Amino acid sequence: MLGLAMLGGCISVEAPDEPIVIELNINIRQEVIYRLAEDAANTIEENADIF
Repeated sequence: MLGLAMLGGCISVEAPDEPIVIELNINIRQEVIYRLAEDAANTIEENADIF
């Protein structure tokens, strides 16, 4: 127990010198294509006489 209490004061937290950079490469192409396909299907159903 005494050893554990002694280690409690040895931990230090410091901010890094350089800013933290988080790169997010998100691919939203599939969602956009799905929405366009759904909209196209709805348009074709609503205007069946012109297609």
